[in-house]
Amino acid sequence: MKRSPLKFDLPRAWFALLLLLAMGCEPRVALSPLPEGGVILAFGDSLTAGVGASAAQSYPIALEALSARRVVNAGVSGETTDGGLRRLPSVLRDVSPDLMILMEGGNDILRSVNAQRTRDNLSAMIELARAAGVAVVLIGVPDKMLFSDSAGFYQELAESLDLVFMDGELAELLRDSRYKSDPIHLNTEGYALLAQAIYETLQEHGAL
Repeated sequence: MKRSPLKFDLPRAWFALLLLLAMGCEPRVALSPLPEGGVILAFGDSLTAGVGASAAQSYPIALEALSARRVVNAGVSGETTDGGLRRLPSVLRDVSPDLMILMEGGNDILRSVNAQRTRDNLSAMIELARAAGVAVVLIGVPDKMLFSDSAGFYQELAESLDLVFMDGELAELLRDSRYKSDPIHLNTEGYALLAQAIYETLQEHGAL
C-alpha cells in the first residue's frame, strides 16, 4: 500500500516556528499569575472586535475558551488611538481587569496619523492601565507597506516601558491570504491562530 506524500504547509510551519523560537527564549518580562476568576481585557479596534468573522469567532472569544478566564471584548471598529485613549478610563472602571491586551493603532497607520502621536497615545493608555494595577501585553500592528512587520514605535514602546510584546504574530497572519477576510482583517481561522499565539505568550510569561 502506497503512502500518500506528506504535505508541508509552509505558512503554518513558519508561524509555528515563530512561536517555538519565542517560547525557547527566557522571558525578560514576567506577568503575575491570573487567578481562576481573573479578567482579561481585550482592548483595541476592529481586529479585536472580530471584523471579518462572526462575533462568536473573534480572538477574545477563542482566548476565553483556551485560558479558562473571562475575556472582555472591548474592540471598537474604526477607532484610532485618540478614541481609545478617551474611552479607556471608563472601560477600566467598568471591567476592573487583571490584565489588558492592547492591540490598537492600525487605523492611525491607515490614516497616516503622525507616528509620535500614536506612540504617545499608546503610552498614555499603558500608563492608565498600570496606574489601575493592570498588567499590559502589547501586540504590534503592521505598517501599511506590503509584507511589513510591526510599525517601529511598538518595539520602542515595549522596550522603554518593559512590556510583554508580541511583535511578528499579527503581521505573519496578515501576510497569508488564507487567514484574511480582506486586506486588513483576519478571518475565523486567523483569529483562532492569533488567540493561540496570545495564549502561549501568556503561558510563557507566567500569567497562565
